[in-house]
Amino acid sequence: MVPAMDGNSLRAQRAGVNQRGIRDHNERLLLFLLLRHRAIPAAELARVTGLSKPTVSAILRKLEDDGLVRRGDPLRGRVGKPSIPIELDPDGVLSVGLKIGRRSADLLLLDIAGVVRGQLHTTYDYPLPDAVFGFLKSGLATLLGSLPKGLQSRVCGIGIGSPFELWKWHDLVGIAAERFRSWKDIDFRSEVLAFSDLPVYVVNDATGACHAEHLYGRGSAFRDYAYFFIGSFVGGGVVLNGTVFEGNQGNAGALGSMRTTGPLGEGQQLIDTASLNLLEARLVEAGIDPQALWQMPQDWSGLSRYVEPWIGATAQELAKASLSICSVFDFGAILIDGAFPPEVRHELVARTRRYMINQDHRGLIVPKIEAGDIGENARGIGAASVPIFSQFLLNTNAGLDGV
Repeated sequence: MVPAMDGNSLRAQRAGVNQRGIRDHNERLLLFLLLRHRAIPAAELARVTGLSKPTVSAILRKLEDDGLVRRGDPLRGRVGKPSIPIELDPDGVLSVGLKIGRRSADLLLLDIAGVVRGQLHTTYDYPLPDAVFGFLKSGLATLLGSLPKGLQSRVCGIGIGSPFELWKWHDLVGIAAERFRSWKDIDFRSEVLAFSDLPVYVVNDATGACHAEHLYGRGSAFRDYAYFFIGSFVGGGVVLNGTVFEGNQGNAGALGSMRTTGPLGEGQQLIDTASLNLLEARLVEAGIDPQALWQMPQDWSGLSRYVEPWIGATAQELAKASLSICSVFDFGAILIDGAFPPEVRHELVARTRRYMINQDHRGLIVPKIEAGDIGENARGIGAASVPIFSQFLLNTNAGLDGV
């Protein structure tokens, strides 16, 4: 577990640095604040960061010249000169995100403000490498080709959200199984280099979803929280001191691997008891095409007979897992999201709250159970956000006090 920072360390991270040669830190700090709070006057940015007003003005001029920020409408109605808020220019930075799922893939174009500019979707029986990279190649040409020429140069990279050890989760046999296991030896960056010179960033898909929630959803409301994303398999993310913590090997928040017990007391993992593949299996048993779960836009209204018991069983597992997580780190909140319609998410959160009441709380501080804000698209948005975050934003919950 990462030790909590003391007050001096936190203040040091929040504060900007006035010395020459460290402007990159300060640029990232101001861009992060503008992303988090949308529009802030320069004087307020100086107050919050501790940077001098001339330093902030100089950085903002540079960012404006670079097309990253713009001036908003003057705030009138106050005594004195109208205040002019500074905001991100949505055209300033764009990024591409690819989500590789068990049954579908999404490719989207995201701007720095978190708005999806375009999106493509495909489904398959299994995500074999040729199909996935073929989809990326053709989709990239489509998405970038739809941009005005002036914006094509604003695309800063490609983020790929992939499940951990992708090659292990399948039930194929024969030649198809061999092709699937080839994922183990595939270098994502080399594959993409064959048709694009954009920088490539690879992230665990659930961690990417956590990034999306933290940057563009409700994550900013909590300093420390655990995040569940339920897709074909359940995964998660961890936020400590306002930062998505990825771990030494990028696999922190592997909440799907948490231990639990089956109906006969046998040892299982959370992925065996709280994933959408269980609902998919129920539909198959009932003779219903499970593709209904993955079609866009999502409409599960005709599946309530099967969805309701799945929600109940999953909520019980999430309640137990949430308390187990909090025995290691006293998270203030647990956020739950997934690849399902909003009404399913809200019912799952409500049920988890109710089941939490009957759990054994001894020695624990019960966290808030909250719904995530991004929804089914979180993994794709999160993947696309990684190139933006890596190149333009500060890796800390910087300068938020008092804003």
